[in-house]
Amino acid sequence: MKKIILLIIILFSSNFHAISHVQHYQNINYLEYELFRNNQSIGYHKYDFIRNGENLSIISEVNFKITKLGVDLYKYFAKSEENYKKGIFNSYTSETKQNKKDRYVNINVDTADKSLIIDGSSYKGKADKEFIVGTWWNHEIVNAKAQISGISGRIIEQTVTFIGKEEVKIGNKTYKTLHFNFKSSDETLPDSKKLNTDIWYDEDTYLWVKAAFEKTGYWEYRLKTYK
Repeated sequence: MKKIILLIIILFSSNFHAISHVQHYQNINYLEYELFRNNQSIGYHKYDFIRNGENLSIISEVNFKITKLGVDLYKYFAKSEENYKKGIFNSYTSETKQNKKDRYVNINVDTADKSLIIDGSSYKGKADKEFIVGTWWNHEIVNAKAQISGISGRIIEQTVTFIGKEEVKIGNKTYKTLHFNFKSSDETLPDSKKLNTDIWYDEDTYLWVKAAFEKTGYWEYRLKTYK
């Protein structure tokens, strides 16, 4: 179970850019993904895109649980809000409940040097403005040298590899996608803490279509609906 918890932290730790191409998602108002473990549906991840003039807020909610023989082994619930102004990252906040453990992170921008100021349950301090924080919806994650955990503020250096173009079928729909692999750059990390996740983005719209990784089971995020 400890390995599962660490893996969940890594998965939801991934991704945002201080100056992101959020304009690519100007027609997106809602995203919903279904989360699977060993091909069994265990929960969801939803995003609401709220616009007010030049301001954009993305409200995210994640809810899932792992059960065995009718017993809940693990419960996870998280809510976050990230804010942009004129397409530029402005702030991020999140609160997470992992079973009975609480985690949090607040991220703001230093007005002097534009670096990121992190107040999290695992890290407090500054980070490079080019680092990314949040979740997988923003394809700019592929250009970042490091991620900031959207759960606890921990900084994760990454290596991103383009695998190739692939067709991904979800339900009755087939997407033409760009397939990337994300790995932790630090090879000295224990396997339980290493990032090793595959992500697929639609090649025309950059819409996040799917995520997959394997550790203590096979996990997938699958796009369920978008508006």
